[in-house]
Parts: sequence; structure tokens; C-alpha cells
Amino acid sequence: MNYFAWDGWSCRPLIDGKNRVFAVLAGRPRRDEHGHDSYAAVIAAATALFAHYSALATGFFGRRGSFLAVSHGVSFGGGQKRPGNLLNSKINNSICAAMCQHWAILRIVGFTNGMFQSFSPNLHQFYKTQMRFLFIGAPWLRRIFAETVSVFMACTFNFGPSTVTLPHVDAANLAWGWCAITALGCFNPDIGGQLVLWHVDLNLIIRFPPGSTIIIPSALLRHSNISVQQGETRYSFTQFTAGGLFRWVYNGSCTDKAFYLSATAVQIEQREADRAQRWESGLKMFQVWNPKTRTFESQTVS
Repeated sequence: MNYFAWDGWSCRPLIDGKNRVFAVLAGRPRRDEHGHDSYAAVIAAATALFAHYSALATGFFGRRGSFLAVSHGVSFGGGQKRPGNLLNSKINNSICAAMCQHWAILRIVGFTNGMFQSFSPNLHQFYKTQMRFLFIGAPWLRRIFAETVSVFMACTFNFGPSTVTLPHVDAANLAWGWCAITALGCFNPDIGGQLVLWHVDLNLIIRFPPGSTIIIPSALLRHSNISVQQGETRYSFTQFTAGGLFRWVYNGSCTDKAFYLSATAVQIEQREADRAQRWESGLKMFQVWNPKTRTFESQTVS
């Protein structure tokens, strides 16, 4: 495995063999010109928020590891007949609503959204446009964040208290889509909490300090994180959008089954043509690093 001793502050795009920006170590906002770190208050408040609600949230440990995780927002898949807001217990709904409205969480969300837009503007615009169509065709849905704040439709609060994820991919997310992970808590990032990207071409361990954000294609890259030390706490906050929502919009606000029941031969033929080039079309949404001009450039999206 390769190790990258990331400082957690510096922004570092990850670039593949074709110079495409496929992920971003987004970091955190820099200190201002006076040396003040206003974001430190954000992280402290968010960490305190997680610590407070971790004792109140209820639920089960998920398949990703032995920690309490509560998801919130809009989703579609797993046998649902139409998109809907995720169902939670009354207490968990109250907790998620309070956290999504808290100023510290909103600062993290806003920072993440800005980094997403900066390093993958075409993909970010795709999310924004498709989700606008989603809400036109599904007016019963409720956003967890205003469109001006974030293009992500859902989030997960990993309450820990020692959030250690097993190697996994988020197969329900858009295949080429991005997922944001923000680490929180009180732990030594030199010893534990590192992000591990298991892809054969990467085999990368990344130092991941509390308060920092990393954005990855979580449906594509198998990932996990290393355990923290006994007595330490690690929480995480993830933001994502289910791939099923994009399929619903692509189908004209219906399921795959409903689409095929009413589709014409021409529509089915076009669908197969789209399917054949969907992966390449998705990858064209990534920015490309031009080593000659030392700039990031958008690809032509057909």
C-alpha cells in the first residue's frame, strides 16, 4: 500500500492515468489574512453536535461497520415504487432535521458543495439539473438542503463513537458520481482514522485528520478507514445522491418497469444506445488536468 501523509488542509485533486480528476482531497478552508481559523469553530460545534446526539439516536449497526449510522434525505431504490424521503424513527427524524439546520453542518455542506463545483463543474451541473427535474416530477419530496447550499440529496450521520468502516463500495450511488466524507471527532490521525482506497491502481492510505473533507466516487472505489485508538472518538458525515433518482428522471419520472411497459420501439432502441455510451459519457463529466497549461479543463460532453 502507498501512504500519503495529507495535512488535511491543502486541497489535492486525485488524477488518473488519463489526467481526469476523479476525486478531491478537499481539506478545509484556510485561515484568513489575519491568521484566524473561523472554520475551527465550525468543526468544534459540529463535533459537539455529534457527541450530543450520538447518545440520543437509535437504530442498528449497518453492514459497513460496528457503529450507529442514521441516513436522512431523498432516495430511490430497494423495491421502492417511487422516490421518497428516507423513513426514520421519530427521534431520529428530529435529530437529523436539527443537525441539517445547524449552522456548523451548513458550513461544512456549503464548503463541500463549493469544492465539488470547482473541481467537477460539469458533474455538479448534471446533479443540479437532474435534481430539478426530479422535484418537478415528484413534488411530494422534501429537500434536506436548499439547492443553493448543496446538490446532494441525502446524508448519513455516522455517530460512532468510533466510526470504522469495513471495505465497501456504495453501489446504490451514481456509478461515476461523487460522495463527500467529512471526518469529525477527537483522534490522532497519524495513528488511526486514515482513509483506505483499495482500487488495484491506487492501493492508497490517506491520512485523514478530523475536520477535513474528502470527495470520492464511492460507487467505484472500494474504501474503508482504519480504526482509531481506544478512548478516542471518530464520527463522520457523508453526503451523496442515490443513482436510482437519476434513473427515475431519465425514465421520465417513472420506474424502469413502467417505462418499458409504455415505451415505443424507437424509445427502446435509443435507450440501448444510451446504455452503451453511458459510462464514457459519465467520465467525460470529469475535469482533465492539462500539464502544459497547468490548468483544469472541462471535457466535451456529448
